[in-house]
Amino acid sequence: MKSFSNVAPELAAALAARGYNNPTPVQKAIMGEDISGRDILVSAETGSGKTIAFGLAISPDILRDKDKLSGKPKVLIVTPTRELTLQVKQELEWLYAKTFVSVASCVGGMDMKVERRSLKDLPSLVLGTPGRLKDHIERGSLNISELNTVVLDEADEMLNLGFREELEFILGNTPADRRTILFSATISKGIEKLASRYQDNALRISTISKNIQHLDIEYRAFSISPKDNENAIMNALRYYDVDNALVFCGTRANVNHLTSRLNNRGFSVVSMSGELSQSNRIRALQSMREGRARVCVATDVAARGIDLPNLQLVIHADLPKSKESLLHRSGRTGRAGKKGVSLLIVPIRSQKKVHKLLDSANISATWENPPEPEEILEKDNQRILEDPIFSKKSQDENKDLINSLVEKYNAERLAAALVHKFKEGKYAPDEIIKINESKVDKFKNNNFEKSVWFKLPMGTKKKVQPGWLLPKLLNGGKIDKKDIGSIKVLKKETFIELNAKVLNQFLKSFDKDGQLEPGLFLSMVDYNGDPFNGKANSSKNGNSKQRRLYRRAKERETLNLGDKK
Repeated sequence: MKSFSNVAPELAAALAARGYNNPTPVQKAIMGEDISGRDILVSAETGSGKTIAFGLAISPDILRDKDKLSGKPKVLIVTPTRELTLQVKQELEWLYAKTFVSVASCVGGMDMKVERRSLKDLPSLVLGTPGRLKDHIERGSLNISELNTVVLDEADEMLNLGFREELEFILGNTPADRRTILFSATISKGIEKLASRYQDNALRISTISKNIQHLDIEYRAFSISPKDNENAIMNALRYYDVDNALVFCGTRANVNHLTSRLNNRGFSVVSMSGELSQSNRIRALQSMREGRARVCVATDVAARGIDLPNLQLVIHADLPKSKESLLHRSGRTGRAGKKGVSLLIVPIRSQKKVHKLLDSANISATWENPPEPEEILEKDNQRILEDPIFSKKSQDENKDLINSLVEKYNAERLAAALVHKFKEGKYAPDEIIKINESKVDKFKNNNFEKSVWFKLPMGTKKKVQPGWLLPKLLNGGKIDKKDIGSIKVLKKETFIELNAKVLNQFLKSFDKDGQLEPGLFLSMVDYNGDPFNGKANSSKNGNSKQRRLYRRAKERETLNLGDKK
């Protein structure tokens, strides 16, 4: 309580009732004596308590007008998304509940008529998204002529989303002597330009530790074959088995696809993307908060500002495109002193890019393969043994039933029934190919006594990658990974080195049309040694020899590798 003693009594009481005893660094900075009335440019991390921070920062500006109500808003707060606007509104409503301050919101996807009515109820504080606020100002339903303060929350994201024109329109129609408070996770050139144009001698505040990783967030990276992307996500959800998980996808189509796949596997899942109505998005969040859903699949924009107090796991199904996106996504977890995991699903061809991304954000991640089925099942067993249900005392009204069960069934039967109940509805984990290489092109095995080469008539032009091709060779050819040597991908063709000892087995796996898998035509290259040190025959001749060798392999169990007839 003493930590918030210099704020209005009504606000201090509201903070105490919510358990806010010690201000976060950004909240403490915003309450300094040199802050009052000044323009401020604040850079603070996601989850740092900045909503309460600017709620306290604007309090002198809004509470001083108690006896001067004119029906026109005194404070305007602009946020990038609908979800963030509504979240900020909820926070400010309880913070100002014991004051005369009323709050109205204006966001896309809501009924304009309802919003106009709320604006006519003399709100002293208005929140909204840039586009909808601009609409209300142009239509005359929002009068901002008497604003004394404007707050831009997550200004960097508003610029990234293309709202510069709307922001300039809004700020250009506010009083020249207004106070401007600008919050941004990063201070880019665009933010500096915006600040220099619309702020006057702004005080710079930064509470971001440039060289210290967020200690409440554990970063992990799973190395996978591109084929195993969805399996890795599902195995991760099974392994961690948390109450709330947020899975990020890069597009709406990917959100819809992954949501459908998870739903088919029995996960309680909801989705968040721009194509959903506001009411559907609110219902999705409510399902997560109430425990009816445990997984939310979302795009970056839809998840902007989402606050799930018990979020324990963030999965990057599609990799973030920038360090800002990585930090904003990951910042949904590890909040308010609680621990969380940020998990990147990394196809082997993207490892180098992800290493650079992590380095740019000063983040150290643990790299590993996705959990195997045995590890997941062992975790299941451990959770059963440690479940809090075993520490609960039996209720008196259940004693007769408990005694009846003990008399009727032995301990083994009761334990079996309990295990079945715990594991009911949990799908069997997927087998995933282990990726041991640290580089995309590192598929070399030099332990062959003799090797043979095959050619695939596709290359980088058709987006062939070793990580995509390797599982097809292993699964289709029924061979082990140690029997694959080099995989060399050129523009229009790919060469694969194979241990000669498994050639018989490999050739037997082709169908009558010469396909290892549907659409995967491989021809044996007719030459001695490495195809890059000598001249290989044409694909036509190679294919002909392959078929001849294939027919002979079917006719006999042995194959003379030196036969060139």
